[in-house]
Amino acid sequence: MNGAQILIESLIKEGVQVMFGYPGGAVLPIFDALYECPIRFILTRHEQGAAHAADGYSRATGKVGVCIATSGPGATNLTTGIANAYMDSIPLVALTGQVKTFLIGNDAFQEADVTGVTRPITKHNYLVKDVNDLARTVREAFHIASTGRPGPVLIDIPVDVQLQEAEFIWPEKVDIRGYKPTIFGHPGQIKKAAKAIAKSKKPIIYVGGGAITSNCAQEIKELAEKIQAPVTMTLMGLGAFPMTDELSLGMLGMHGTAYANHATMESDLILAIGARFDDRVTGRLDAFAPHAKVIHIDIDPTSISKNVHVDIPIVGDAKNVLGQLLEVIEAPDTSEWLKTINHWKKTHPLKYNEGYKIKPQYVIEQIYEATKGEAIITTEVGQNQMWSCQWYKYTQPRTFISSGGLGTMGFGFPAAIGAKVGHPERIVVDIAGDGSIQMNIQELATAVHEKIYVKVAILNNGYLGMVRQWQELFYKKRYSYTTLYNPDFVKLAESYGALGLRVTKKEEVRPAIEKAIFTDNVVFIDFHIEPEENVYPMVPTGEAINRMIGGMA
Repeated sequence: MNGAQILIESLIKEGVQVMFGYPGGAVLPIFDALYECPIRFILTRHEQGAAHAADGYSRATGKVGVCIATSGPGATNLTTGIANAYMDSIPLVALTGQVKTFLIGNDAFQEADVTGVTRPITKHNYLVKDVNDLARTVREAFHIASTGRPGPVLIDIPVDVQLQEAEFIWPEKVDIRGYKPTIFGHPGQIKKAAKAIAKSKKPIIYVGGGAITSNCAQEIKELAEKIQAPVTMTLMGLGAFPMTDELSLGMLGMHGTAYANHATMESDLILAIGARFDDRVTGRLDAFAPHAKVIHIDIDPTSISKNVHVDIPIVGDAKNVLGQLLEVIEAPDTSEWLKTINHWKKTHPLKYNEGYKIKPQYVIEQIYEATKGEAIITTEVGQNQMWSCQWYKYTQPRTFISSGGLGTMGFGFPAAIGAKVGHPERIVVDIAGDGSIQMNIQELATAVHEKIYVKVAILNNGYLGMVRQWQELFYKKRYSYTTLYNPDFVKLAESYGALGLRVTKKEEVRPAIEKAIFTDNVVFIDFHIEPEENVYPMVPTGEAINRMIGGMA
């Protein structure tokens, strides 16, 4: 086989069913091999869209997402999507073409040092210079991407390597020296954790994206019920514990619920599961959870005590560690603590002033009701994202897909396409802002042409909403370049062959959502919402997380 055929055969061996990407000169042999290949190839309209679609596919299915681009600008266009996957620990394999091996370093046409560019934003990357190394490289790349703390791996393949011939030899086993992730917790640390939990009076369970990756939602529910501890989730952890459960505190942090933040600050023990204590969660570090002993379960030892001092570290896969913990744990008495939590829930609920104008919170509530809470929700970044975290009640893992660490505008729409490809039977809704949706709006052509019938709810306030909110609160309402001139989203959708709906009255909200759900096409709903609606509660930068602005929008 030639290198291109070896690559495709290797992808088939890895169980790849779908790829997203864009062709070009340095990947023409690969695309020729794709021409008669069982893998479904989805042509996006921009390489960033391909990376985000592969990312969304991975988050929705738990499989490794695959994207491909040509050399130079094609590869550099992938980098935002690769960085996004890296920050959120999403398993991704990115394939890029490269100029011929003897031209590397000579400033050849469409040359870029892609392995150098992506080294800080990949878990690992490869430049393949010998066709005999290609099958082994693909095998290793998928293993590295999907094991331990997952992440993106890039394979850069010069065009002459794609044309060279070699015998196809598939390595059934992968053994990489120095790469042996710990998957079971140390028994001594498990016992210490169990003892600390039994002694606690005010425990909370703090769940991050690692719990989704580990598929340990069932174990978290068993643990919460056994020890009767409230559960709070990060943005990345939403869906790991049902938000409809009485033990749920919802999301914590900068735009978390008031009761989640108060509970965190008052707790005497935090059991962190696959979370990294990022700045949006902790607020002012020296004031974070001052009374709490911290137990941290994480497969990545470098994440433990990175931001917050940990008293009992447990390195291992969260599903395995929780299984070990459940065998030895004894329940503390949390009855008084739960009474306090319930009091906070009653006195500090999420709420907003309804009025006669369309409120974004109302739109999301109606999406939740119309989909019976069973949709896969993707979001862009900004106010639309935070309202989606607060007002849609996620009860299953892999149903909330959003850019956490990098905060990438333009992520939600191509991610929705990827999620829908992974779960064609599910309703997939991208909740977008009028700014974010325009970042990758060209993927309308992809969705319509490929019959990937996602629904997009645009919360159109005529602003870059979250930046405007900060300007209102901290920059004396000096709205510097945050006012938008928007296209007619209805006509734009129609020009691509999608359905466009415009909603300007409150009574039109629910009928539009229901029409979108039952329409066999891509649908854009342009909701004209209250222009200066803010996301509350909000923790200002540099404050402790119980020092919130507002409780009502």
